[in-house]
Amino acid sequence: MGASDRMEMEKVPQAGYKIEGLWIAGLQRSLSMRNLMFPFKLISSLIKSRRIIKKFKPDVAIGTGGYASAPLLRVASGKNIPCLIQEQNGHAGVTNKWLSKTVDTICVAYDGMEKFFPKSKLVLTGNPVRQDLLDISANRVAAQKHFKLEANKKTILVLGGSLGARKINQLVEAALPFFKDQDVQLIWQCGKLYEEQYKKHTEGQIQVSAFLNRMDLAYAAADVIISRAGAISVSELCLVGKPVIFIPSPNVAEDHQTKNALSISSKGAAIVIKEADADQNFESELSLLINDEQKQKQLSENIKKLAKPNATNEIVAEVIKLLNRN
Repeated sequence: MGASDRMEMEKVPQAGYKIEGLWIAGLQRSLSMRNLMFPFKLISSLIKSRRIIKKFKPDVAIGTGGYASAPLLRVASGKNIPCLIQEQNGHAGVTNKWLSKTVDTICVAYDGMEKFFPKSKLVLTGNPVRQDLLDISANRVAAQKHFKLEANKKTILVLGGSLGARKINQLVEAALPFFKDQDVQLIWQCGKLYEEQYKKHTEGQIQVSAFLNRMDLAYAAADVIISRAGAISVSELCLVGKPVIFIPSPNVAEDHQTKNALSISSKGAAIVIKEADADQNFESELSLLINDEQKQKQLSENIKKLAKPNATNEIVAEVIKLLNRN
C-alpha cells in the first residue's frame, strides 16, 4: 500500500511487487487548501483500506511511517490483525506516534525511543540496509579503478540524495578552489535536479554525477563522506564506517534529520554542521578533518560501533513472532 501521488507507486512495481494506492497525504505545517482536504482523504483511505483488508485477508500488517500506514494499520488493528511498525528516525513521526497505541510491536533504530512510544512494545533492530555494504574495504582498489582515482590522494564523497541537496551543492561549488588547494579528489553526487547546473565542473580530480549506480564502490573509494542525514543514509553510513560530516536538511518533518545526525555525533561518531552555519564553518571543519588522521580514525571506529547489520533479519523475526502468535 502507498500514497497514490508518492514515489512508491512507481518504485514498487519496478521492483516486481503489486501496490495499491490510497488518496492520503500529511497535514501541512502552514495553512493551506491541502489541509482542508485532509478529512476527506482520510475517510476515503479508511474505506479503501477496509475493502482491501477484507479481500486480501492479511495475517499481519506492517507500517514504516508513510502516510498510507495510518489508515491501513488503524483498520487492521481494529480487526485484530497483528500489526508492527518500524520507526526509522531518531525522532518519531506523527503517523507512527498515532499508531503506537494500537499496534503490537514497534521496531526502532535508535536508543531512547520510549519518550515517544510504549516501552513494552519497543524492539531495537536498526534500519534495513543494502547487504553489499557489509564489507566494502575489499573493494577499495576496484573502486579507485572504477572512478579513475589516484591511490595516493584522499577522496571526498558528497551525497545529497537522488534528487540532490541544493545547499550542499552550493557549498561544494563555492569550495572547489579549496578542494584543489588541498589536492583531494571529489566524487560529487549532485542529484538529477541539479545535473545541468553542476556537471560543467567535472574535470580531472572532480567528478560530478546526478546518480551513483555503484554506491558500494563510491563508499569504498571515499576517505571522508559529506551527506544529508536521512534515516537510511545514516544507517548505511554506520555500516560503511567512514568519517562523516552530516549537513542535515532543516526542511523535513519535525527536523528529524538534525535529530538523526545529533544522535550519532553525541557518541563521537560524526561531525554535524547545521545549514545555518555551513557557509561559515564548512571549509574549516572539512580542513580540520581531512588533515587529522587521528580524528578520522576515531570517527570511523565510533560510527562502526553503531552499525546494525542484522536489522532486516531482526525485523523479520519480530514479524514471524506475530504470525506464530496469530
